[in-house]
Amino acid sequence: MSTQNLLVELFVEELPPKALQKLGDAFSSRLLEKLRQLGLADANSHSTPYASPRRLASHITHVAAQASDKTVQHKLMPAAVGLDGAGLPTPALVKKLAGLGVSLAPPFHDDIKGLKRIEDPSGKAGAPYLVYEQHQQGLKLEQGLQMALDDALAKLPIPKLMTYQLETNCELPGWSSVHFVRPVHGLLALHGSEVVAVQALGLNAGATTRGHRFEALADPVPIAHADAYTQTLQELGAVMASFGERRKEIEQQLQQAANVVSGLLGRNVQPVQDTALLDEVTALVERPKVLVCQFDQEFLGVPQECLILTMKANQKYFPLLDASGVLTHYFLVVSNINPGDPSAVVGGNERVVRPRLADAQFFFDQDRKLPLASRVEGLHKVVYHNKLGSQAERMQRVFNIAHHIAELLVQAGAIKAPMVQVPHADFLNQVDTSARLSKADLLTDMVGEFPELQGIMGGYYARHDGLDDAIAWAVEDHYKPRFAGDVLPRNMVGVVVALADKLETLVGMFGIGNVPTGDKDPFALRRHALGVLRMLTEKQLPLELHQVLTVSVEAFGPLIQDPGAALTEFLMDRLAGLLRDQGYGPHEIDAVLALGPQRLDDVLTKLEAVRTFAALPESAALAAANKRVGNILKKLGSVEPLVQTELLQEPAEKALYEAIQLVLPQAQAFLEAGDIAAYLKSLAVLRAPVDAFFEGVMVNAEDEALRLNRQGLIKQLHQAMNRVADLSRLAA
Repeated sequence: MSTQNLLVELFVEELPPKALQKLGDAFSSRLLEKLRQLGLADANSHSTPYASPRRLASHITHVAAQASDKTVQHKLMPAAVGLDGAGLPTPALVKKLAGLGVSLAPPFHDDIKGLKRIEDPSGKAGAPYLVYEQHQQGLKLEQGLQMALDDALAKLPIPKLMTYQLETNCELPGWSSVHFVRPVHGLLALHGSEVVAVQALGLNAGATTRGHRFEALADPVPIAHADAYTQTLQELGAVMASFGERRKEIEQQLQQAANVVSGLLGRNVQPVQDTALLDEVTALVERPKVLVCQFDQEFLGVPQECLILTMKANQKYFPLLDASGVLTHYFLVVSNINPGDPSAVVGGNERVVRPRLADAQFFFDQDRKLPLASRVEGLHKVVYHNKLGSQAERMQRVFNIAHHIAELLVQAGAIKAPMVQVPHADFLNQVDTSARLSKADLLTDMVGEFPELQGIMGGYYARHDGLDDAIAWAVEDHYKPRFAGDVLPRNMVGVVVALADKLETLVGMFGIGNVPTGDKDPFALRRHALGVLRMLTEKQLPLELHQVLTVSVEAFGPLIQDPGAALTEFLMDRLAGLLRDQGYGPHEIDAVLALGPQRLDDVLTKLEAVRTFAALPESAALAAANKRVGNILKKLGSVEPLVQTELLQEPAEKALYEAIQLVLPQAQAFLEAGDIAAYLKSLAVLRAPVDAFFEGVMVNAEDEALRLNRQGLIKQLHQAMNRVADLSRLAA
């Protein structure tokens, strides 16, 4: 059957930029999926989505004008129900066939065209079933596309529906309500060069669209053929329809403009790297043109995070940074027009950005008039959570947790050079000061205007107040990691306060029952959990999980229920996911986490050791034996690892006992030296005696003394093999 390419376009008012790409992809993929289901597109068909601020479109290849005819088999009923003793249709069968559009009129006969007997689909022997085979004519494209279009529009991931009125008849005026993401003003549907007569959202399909508001050479823009869409729209409509091509064009122009500025400054500069901003700007323009602008250099005295944020968030500009990451006074604008003389556009953007930067400068100057510490008292007036009190109460809990964690680290001997360059007492004071000031910048004007800068501004103001860099860094970094892949705090003071802050949030929210469900996590508890786990593992903190959770629960007093078990399980689940993302296999992770390790600082070392062990030729047999031992012990309940040598009778059990006694001291020495890989490798010599034991020895002997002795022997074996990981989890 001959096919042609299909083009469908909705011409709309400006679509929400943050949802544009998702809408375009969903519209296109759903159209193709439905057309395939209807037999109008095949496996070789593919769709190309187009999305600009004012259009959603899809180009689909190899679409038939009519689907192929087919035979549809309808399952009816058991033959014993559908046919009477004489083999004639029963009323039940007549009614069922009538529902399929097949009318049977008496006198009935048993030769009904299309009616067949088959074996019962349930597989019951000797119970034939009736089916009706019906020839079905293939759908025409007009019908199929209408169904596909209706389906695609109904299933679009629209963030918020609008309701608008559409005039229905010019001769007899009337209005109907239409619901869509934005008002739609045009529908285009072409199969090759032929218009497909479909309707959507109160509009009839045609062969024209609209171009750029100001720079289109034709209005409307005629599309002669489905394959001419992008070229015609670009040449006559001054619009780049493809989201991906527009994005690539913007990236190229940004780099070209940055190269021009590099020449002006005599040093290399690059536009700020922000994927979300690039996507949003791509969704805001139809014909991108990047222009170079600048602001007064006096504003560079304001923290660059403030300037960058206001330019990105409020104006959608791309600030330029030098090779050291320092902001310059140049920025790039992605314009939606391409004027011959861009000076007016450049000047307008420069005038617009000045008051924004002036506001940031004013907030910065005003905030520095008060010491950061003077704002702490005001936290009592700021509600954190109606069940957990004010930000002041929250800060006090973070303070208590951080202080106890710092003491635990000092006691463990973890606070030493080069991690910390000050005496223990000074370290504790720095932790206390940082924790006390951690939330103070919430009351500054700058953070009030830009909540994203909390912590960052606290670091600037702490430094302005003359506090040590260690404290300023800790105040700034205590929200880190803020997102997946973010860096951890720069110093140990910051690590302690960040750990305390995240533990306070996790314990508090779990303690009042605010637990993540499905994809809902309003308090970002999964992110907080990953932050805790990354700091414990990557910073190799010698802290036991139950210790820090106990300290955190105690900080709340009677305010919450102890979430210990549920929170521990939540953290272990997140840890397993984190380790999978780092490339470790599920069996390796399961083996290490099955023992419920409390110290997470050596989890990565254990995983590497387990991976090394799993590569040994003896590992599979030992893992299988370990699994067998574990299953035996599980059935027995409590077993003491005691062995009386005089009760060892069989050569195989004597050999196993001797091998364990030989291996245990070596393995213990490796463990004490911290060489986990060597410990696991040392177990390899047990393979032969273990195999021989299970081949030649009956563990559950009839003689009770003999039975208990052998159970004690395998208990010793189990303990020796599972000091750092449950090796049975490596068994296939």
